Amino acid sequence: MRIISRSTLREFWEVHAEAEAALRAWIDDTIHADWQNPANIKNVYANASILANNRVVFNIRGNKHRLIVHIRYEIGIIFIRFVGTHAEYNKVDAENI
Repeated sequence: MRIISRSTLREFWEVHAEAEAALRAWIDDTIHADWQNPANIKNVYANASILANNRVVFNIRGNKHRLIVHIRYEIGIIFIRFVGTHAEYNKVDAENI
C-alpha cells in the first residue's frame, strides 16, 4: 500500500515521541500490505474500527493515540486524515474528516 502524507505522522511523533515506534511499525506493516478490503485489515489489526466512507481508525500505543485513514482499496492508496491523542480524536468526525 502507498501512504500519502507520512509527514503528518512524523510531525506528530516529533511532538509525541512515545508514539514514534508504534507509528513506524504501522508504516512498515502498511507499506508491505496488500489490503483489498476491510477484512484484510481486521486480520492484521483486530482492534481497528472500520467506518463508513472507507475510513479506518487504528489504535496507537494501546489506544493512547488514534490514527484515521481513508483507503482507496482499488488503487492501493492510504490517505492519512488524522493522527492525535484519544482526547483530540473525540472532537473529530471520523467518518468525514
